[in-house]
Amino acid sequence: MRWRFERRAAPADAALAVAGANATAIALALLLGGLLFLPFDVAPLAAYADLAGAAFLTPRGLGYTLVAAGPLVMVGLGTVVAWRSGFAYLGFQGCLLMGAVAAAALALAAGPDWPPAAFLPLAVAASFAAGAGWAALVGFARARFGGSEVLVSLMLNYVAALVVQYLVTGPMRDPGDLPQSPLLPHATWLPPLASGSGANAGVFVALLAALAVWWLLRRSVLGFELEVAGLGARAARFAGIDVPRRIIAAAGIAGGLGGLAGALEVLGNQHRLLDGVGEGIGFVGIVTALLGKLTVVGAVVAAVLYGGLGVGGNVMQRRAGLPASVVTVVEALIVLLVLASDVLLRYRVFRPRRQG
Repeated sequence: MRWRFERRAAPADAALAVAGANATAIALALLLGGLLFLPFDVAPLAAYADLAGAAFLTPRGLGYTLVAAGPLVMVGLGTVVAWRSGFAYLGFQGCLLMGAVAAAALALAAGPDWPPAAFLPLAVAASFAAGAGWAALVGFARARFGGSEVLVSLMLNYVAALVVQYLVTGPMRDPGDLPQSPLLPHATWLPPLASGSGANAGVFVALLAALAVWWLLRRSVLGFELEVAGLGARAARFAGIDVPRRIIAAAGIAGGLGGLAGALEVLGNQHRLLDGVGEGIGFVGIVTALLGKLTVVGAVVAAVLYGGLGVGGNVMQRRAGLPASVVTVVEALIVLLVLASDVLLRYRVFRPRRQG
């Protein structure tokens, strides 16, 4: 009797079913990716052991993984807020750059005498406001004039990149040949969690942001109205919800979270404003939110796993002598197959029992 493939009456949404589908997708991606190691005489199991050990099984590696995951968590959370509100925003790279500019400018203005306890809240507020304002421009345009926010938000990413280029080659340029700002005062860096761990206080900022977004979407009236507006604008208007204002609110909150990603990248990783700072994070963060099924917990877990792939993948590449493209293909396989794992939740494979 042949195996059959049929659609479920309702998608399987239990946590165990979702986790099983994701685990199956990751295992299949690692299996397929391992085939690429064979022409280089690299044992896949040993290479993957290096990846996992470097990213998650040592205090220093785990610390670097959490630092890499912090900006991804912020963008992922912003994506959850925006997309669940019906606002398909793709401009998080621009928000990140604006947040990075605000944090770097504030750090250079503050100088070396500010204690971290006084500087960090101001930097968080400034970067959040910069990102929120940048995204709110798109939210206002959508609410006031209609149309699609996708194209406008994508184009504003390029505008933000040009703004950073202007600043690091002009008003904020460090003397020298490189397009970058001066090194930020050490007192403005995110303080380390423990000596030699590699992690910094950005871990707590990301955790607090995740808790705040969870509360917003699950416990607040504003969060309920945002989700209702995302499910159906006409029904939301019928219920008395001011949909245009909710769109602008969603844009501001999501953009502010994207701005915080820029602050974490500048204050916790680069320690200066660079041309191309945080390149790609704004788009990878959207992917982590999709991997997490647009849930807060899922986005955080996916960001940590993706951060670990980046940290461990670099170590695996150096130890095994693999080309960088092989590591990139493995990461892409994991992303694609996890996104495709929804098929396992909507369909089931079974073998009918024989009659008689």
